[in-house]
Formats: sequence, structure tokens, C-alpha cells
Amino acid sequence: MASLRSLLSIVKMSRFLFSNSLTHSKLSTLSSLVGEKNLILMGPPGSGKTSVGRILGQKLGCPVIDVDDDVLEKTWNMSVSNKLQDVGDEQFLDEEGKALLKFSASGSVISLTGSNPLHLSSMEHAKKNGIVVYLDVHSQDIIERLEQMKVDRIVGQRAGISIGDILKKRKHFYKKWHDVRVLCQTGDCVDVVADKVIDAVKRYQCVNSETFVSTRSREANQKQSKFFSDVVVEGLASDGGLYVPGSALPKLNDGEWRRLVQSSYIERAQVIMERCIHPADVPSVVLGEILERAYGDNFSCNKIAPVRHLSGNQFILELFHGPTASFKDLALQFMPHIFAYCIPKVCNYLVLVATSGDTGSAVLDGFSRLSDLDKQRIAVFCLYPENGISQVQKSQIIACQGENGLAVGVESDFDFCQKAIKEMFTNPQFTGFLTAEYGTSLSTANSINWARLLPQIVYHASAYLDLVCQGVITFGSPVDVCIPTGNFGNIMAALYAKQMGIPIRKFICASNQNHILTDFIKTGLYDLRGRELRQSFSPAIDILKSSNLERYLHLLANQDGRLVNELYSQLDSQGYFQLPDNLLRLLQHDLIGDWCSESDCVSAIRAVYGATGYLLDTHTAVAKVVADRVQDRTCPVIISCTAHYAKFAPVILHALGIEEIKQNPLTQLHVLNSFHPLPPAHKSLLGMLKDKDHHKTHKCQADSIHVMDCVENYLQSLFLKVH
Repeated sequence: MASLRSLLSIVKMSRFLFSNSLTHSKLSTLSSLVGEKNLILMGPPGSGKTSVGRILGQKLGCPVIDVDDDVLEKTWNMSVSNKLQDVGDEQFLDEEGKALLKFSASGSVISLTGSNPLHLSSMEHAKKNGIVVYLDVHSQDIIERLEQMKVDRIVGQRAGISIGDILKKRKHFYKKWHDVRVLCQTGDCVDVVADKVIDAVKRYQCVNSETFVSTRSREANQKQSKFFSDVVVEGLASDGGLYVPGSALPKLNDGEWRRLVQSSYIERAQVIMERCIHPADVPSVVLGEILERAYGDNFSCNKIAPVRHLSGNQFILELFHGPTASFKDLALQFMPHIFAYCIPKVCNYLVLVATSGDTGSAVLDGFSRLSDLDKQRIAVFCLYPENGISQVQKSQIIACQGENGLAVGVESDFDFCQKAIKEMFTNPQFTGFLTAEYGTSLSTANSINWARLLPQIVYHASAYLDLVCQGVITFGSPVDVCIPTGNFGNIMAALYAKQMGIPIRKFICASNQNHILTDFIKTGLYDLRGRELRQSFSPAIDILKSSNLERYLHLLANQDGRLVNELYSQLDSQGYFQLPDNLLRLLQHDLIGDWCSESDCVSAIRAVYGATGYLLDTHTAVAKVVADRVQDRTCPVIISCTAHYAKFAPVILHALGIEEIKQNPLTQLHVLNSFHPLPPAHKSLLGMLKDKDHHKTHKCQADSIHVMDCVENYLQSLFLKVH
């Protein structure tokens, strides 16, 4: 594995280094910022490239080159506007590109024209020895600036096409070429933008600035820290802890968040993730391509995660529009692609996953959408409790098996499945055997993997921005969030969204009859002793050992890995731990916990449908009951709707008064559809249920050794032995 990690480091750095080596040390003077490279400013007409370039030249002490004035007009011996008027758009772009191709410089600040990025070969030429900085200015600000400058003609403008249309089209090209994005705000002066550029380029060049540590790391030293690509590939830290950022997540200021109010979900996701993933690991252009694949036509709603008013001050965040009809899709349509990009190309990977219902089908579906080449080296092994999930969920998991995915049912509960996965990761003999025999390493797609949690931050931020966009609140006004949770991942992502600047006031943790989290929030005592997992109508939160809680405690304890390690060692050895009083007070400042009985869950489904025509799934009904009970109604509350109701059809039909329920899931869904509820039927889910009979079912004993045997047998069918 050491050689593989070394190889990954080489691959990672080769992606980052373009034509010259970049220093790994933190830059101490502005004069060293550029070096032999050019600092290339890119953006639409009116974005301030020329003015910002001049200020940067003064601050950095280097030459400033304006492509319009210093390249094009000198080449053509005429003004750019006259050239455009003489030759027309198509020829202008061609001649503009050829002029840039003949030009070269080093150690300079270069201000491109607004249309340079439309010419492929000239941008490739410029980027070979340059860091491209995208001045991302709001389109309305650009239009107003152009009006003030009395610019009435830009490339691409003709009858029926507005400047706004052109700016929208050009965004695609700016996203394609930029290395660094500077999110400019209305009212930013030139000096402020120039300083933002310097800060952004410093971050870009400082490769070691953003690393991750284990929640159980006793010393936050460089030897123990990992890069983003490392934690994506490894999933779980070698000491059994979870990876977290070594320093606080970046915070967007109010103006930057306001810039995203009118943006699409993909645009919001790219800005947020660019701040959280260093471009040395995943360049912005690659991240953008992955996001386009992740949140494209595989979602039935173009808003991806829309927010809808339910009643009173309550709003529903619909997280079920992905292909497998649960919130897991928001992460698991993204994570497989980022995983495939980060792993070494010379190794096979087996992604292990334990599911309490929705994760299994989402992982299997997500990894099935990889390229054919990637599917030859990346496979999924999924464990699920045979009798601990709904019939629809089981049918989905079976249907989502493909050429690189296997699902195995276990006669036990989710906690056993999760424990079996962790035991395989922390068994060096087993992992070493798989590497030696099959050239295969293990990873995970559960929410213990940071790449699962990161995309979930986006939809919590996006929900808040949607309420601003709808005029429900003004930016800066607080909201509460209420989330049905068992493994604490979804609510942890909301806590991280607050850290990044989204003004969430209270985090309401909604549990079912397995209410260990509720008890913990109220007392600080996490106690597994004498508890037995009880199956409920909301199986995805039928969990007693909540993995992502560890990340929250690490955050609360100011990254005290020693304390977290002591708490979880005691939990493993004695079955409980007590949170220190000072940390309990901090926890209760953030969290409110309560739980919902089975009868109250059913009653809530019935009552909400009767009042609004909207059908809640069983997990969202748990959150609705808890929100009604504990939220003080002084601000809006966003309730996470984590799955489509059709996944739990028998309970929903019972709530609607249909007692004679046939066992066939498809029949159940057709009966539900006859009620014409909101939201409507989930077409992708229906398609999966029709397809499930074409796939085999697999079972294994609730024994860790037997599970490992199943894993090896699966690998034998996939990958040839290495000797």
C-alpha cells in the first residue's frame, strides 16, 4: 500500500503542475506569487480585468499586458471595436485567437479579452504557462457596467440575442478554463478584487495548505494528515477514526452567498466545492465536469433539491428526485466520479457499503454510471439487513446490482453490517491478502467517507438560498432545520453548512423509537448497554451506533482527537461514554433532540395528506412530528424530506385507511398513485421495481468471517489473481 500511496501522490502532483514546478512552501512575499508563470485574468467584458490587472501589476511588481491594447490593436493597427465591425463575429474570433497564439510572455499579469476563452487552441497556449483567474461578476452588474461604459456591441450580439444571453452562454467557457475563481460582489472596488485574486492564487499554489486528520488523531502533525484525494480513496482512517478537515471549512461572506441566490444548483455546488477541494487534488474544470454528470438528467426535477412550502412556517426540502428516490442520491451520484478520478489507475478497488435501506441502491446505482473503463477496476459490495428494510428498498437494492455491483442480505441488523465493514477495514491481514492476491484495495461509500458528506453540505445551503430567492426570508435571517437521523451524517452536513456561513439557528435531531441520539442530546450519556435495535416504520434511522456523531464531537472538542479516542474506546469496551459537562452545554446550544412513536408517525402522514394533499414518507413524518413538538415557530423550519413515500408503501397505505394491502410492491404503488398525491409517482423507482426479477438475490450468515469469505468469492469473479 505504501507504494500505491506514493504513486497517488505522483499522479496528484502531475495533475497540478502544468509546465513549471510550483513551490510547496507558503509564499512569503507578493513578488514570488507569479514567478515565471503568468497571472491570467479572465471574465466577461466589464468584469474589471484591465483595472484589476493594473493594480495587481503594482502590488506584484511585474509587467501588465492587456490583450486588447497590447496584442490585438498592435497586431491589427486598428481598434478592436473597428475590427469587429469590419469582419464580423466568426472571423473576429478566428483572428483574435491566432494573434494570441503568436504571443508569449512570462512573469506577467495578462488581462484577456472577454471572448478569448471561446478559442480553444489559443487558450491552451496561454494556459501552458499561466494560472487562469476567473473574475466571476454577477451578470446584472456586467450589464449595468457595459451600459455606463456605453458598450453597445460585443462578440455574439445580434438581433434577438441580448447581452444577458451572451453572458449565460459564455459561463460554460469560463468554467472550462479557470484554475481559480474569484467571486466578485456588487460594490467591490478594484483594490478589493485584486486582494481577493492574490489570496486565491496563494491558496492555489500552497499545495499543503488543506489537509485532513482523523477524529482520533492524538497529535495533529503533518505525518498523520492526508490530502482530499487520500481520504476519498481510504474512506476510514487507519486508527478507526473518521477523516475531517484539519482546519475549519472555508466561510463564504454574506455577499458571496447572495451572489448564489439566483444561481442553479450545479453553480452553487461548484462554488462551494471549489472552496472545499484543493485544485491540486481536483482541478476546477474536472470538478465542473463531474458536477454536470452528477446532477443532470438523472434527476427528475431540474432544481435537484427544491424547497416547497408545507404549512405555517414549515418548508419541505425534497431530496428524493434522484434515480433511487432518496437523499442518498445527492451524494452518491457525485461521489463515484470523484472517487474514480482520485484513485491510482494501476489498482482495483472494492467499495464496501453497509445500508439501513436507502444507501445500498444509491451506491449501486451511482457506481453503475461510471465509464466502462472505470467499471472494470471499481466494484461495489453491499451488505444489508435481510429483514430490516422495506420490501421496496430490498427490491431496489436487488434491481440495482449490475456488472460491478453485488448486494448481500444478512440475517441481522444494520449495526452488524456496519461493524462487519469496519472490521474488514481494520484487519491488516485481510486487506493485505486482497492486495497481494487480487491487486485490490478497499474503500467505502458510507457517510464515514468524506466524499459522501461534502455534497450534502450543498443542499442544506441551497435550501436556505431558495428561501431567500422565494422571498420567504432575507439573507442573514435565521432558519431551523429538522432532520430525521440515525447515523448523524445528514445533520452533520447541515452543521458544516453553518460553519461555511449559512445562518442556521437550531438543528433539530428527529429520532424514532430507537432514540439513542435523543437521550444523548438531553443527557450527554451515550449508552448502548441493554439496548436492542427495534425495527420501525422508518428503517433508515434504525441505528444505535451513530458513526458521524464522532465528527461532531471532534468539532465540539476543538479537534481534541485524544478525547474523542478516549470516548469511543470506552464505548467499544464498556458500551457507553459520558460527555464532559462543558461539551454538553455546547452541544445543547446547537442541537434539540426528540423522538416520534410509530402511531404518531402514521397519524402525521394521515393528517398532512388530509390538510395539504402532500404525502410524507415515514422518515419525514418522524421529522414533522418532532418539528411540531419542539420548534418555537419564531423562524422558518426546513424539514428534510429524505425519501419518496412510495418506498414505504404499506405504511402509507395503512395511514390512508387501506387495510387490505397486497404484498406486491408494484401493486401497492399503483394503489397509491390512484390517490393523485403530491408529489407524483417516482418514475425511476417504478422502473427499478419492474426490473428486479432479472437479478439474483444473495444471502450470508451474520458472521464476520463468512462475510469476508463472500467478499473474496466476489473478487474471484471480478479480478484475476495477480500471480
